[in-house]
Amino acid sequence: MGSTLIVFYSLTGNSRRLGQLLAAQTGWPVGEVLEERPRTAGASGYLRCAVDSLFHRSPEVRYQGPEPSDFANVVLVAPIWAGRIAGPMRSFARAYGSRLQRIALLTTMGGRGGSNAVAEIGRVAGRDPVLAEVVTAQEVQDGSCAQAVEAFAKAVERSAPGEPVRPAVWSPAS
Repeated sequence: MGSTLIVFYSLTGNSRRLGQLLAAQTGWPVGEVLEERPRTAGASGYLRCAVDSLFHRSPEVRYQGPEPSDFANVVLVAPIWAGRIAGPMRSFARAYGSRLQRIALLTTMGGRGGSNAVAEIGRVAGRDPVLAEVVTAQEVQDGSCAQAVEAFAKAVERSAPGEPVRPAVWSPAS
């Protein structure tokens, strides 16, 4: 069994770049979530993103990559849409959640919604992420998130099974 797998979904390319940065820093393998009915990055595509998020819809997806259940950790990399995890990643978590041993979550957002995504992935996958980090789209585009991504990767590697290591701001025990 491998250590850690990165699984990403990206519409605009920000989450793809974030997943690739994490893979370049760690050497972890990567898988991709693809929609059966791809959306465009224009107005109609963004409207569909908002509707999917508001109504918690799970579009049909397919996964391309190594078998996620073969890994001790799966890092989900996805955007935040209208304060919620992107619909295609919701679909992946719903389909694969029971087979994933440990989940970590790395999200991109324009402005807000990171803590909502953590709770949503926990509900949909049936287990809370052991670690969650949010970076803005701007930080991905200008590369200023590299240090935070590196720290996130090290925390995933150091975390022990059964031990949540989410940032203190999201931990009710703090």
